[in-house]
Amino acid sequence: MESLVFLEKISIDPPREQIYQRLGYKKRTTAISANQQKETDLFINEASSLISLKGMFLRLAINHNDGEKIILAGGLIFSSKKLSTFLRDCRETVLMGATAGSAVMEAIKEKTRQDDLAAAVVYDATASEMTDAGLDWIMDYINQQIRREGKTLLPRRFSAGYADFNLENQKAIYEILKMEKFGVAITSEFILLPEKSVTAISGICG
Repeated sequence: MESLVFLEKISIDPPREQIYQRLGYKKRTTAISANQQKETDLFINEASSLISLKGMFLRLAINHNDGEKIILAGGLIFSSKKLSTFLRDCRETVLMGATAGSAVMEAIKEKTRQDDLAAAVVYDATASEMTDAGLDWIMDYINQQIRREGKTLLPRRFSAGYADFNLENQKAIYEILKMEKFGVAITSEFILLPEKSVTAISGICG
């Protein structure tokens, strides 16, 4: 079994286009004044300064995939037809996680308490998109590593709670990734805290 890799600091710029899309702006159809854009960009910068992106990943061999479930090295079993289909051409999988940290979530709560909802909404969108971008960064990092082995990572990823891959699977992913090292907890309903924390699975082919 491969060793777990911790990424203490993931440095990325805020993905402004995706943040604006999450906020409901469409490039060619949504009008936004210069003042609105200036204020939104200020909130994005404030939020990104509060975000401390960290991540981790673990490569595991796929020992069995019968189209109904997959069995990974170490005995981890995921029952999901959709995930089995997603990984059908892969001999390995990668479990990954990322978190934006708790400071930005506290700031969102504070802005909401102050009834500064415009800032709270932009902070929330920024944290969501930067966490997703953190997973993109991890996937790029893995791709650079495995390219030397003549392998490639699937361009997409699969998360617990999607299709027939039950959210309860997030607990096993959380535990094997040791996400508590970066201050992430999991509730009895399998929700990660702080809220802007995510897990995902992808596959290695070749």
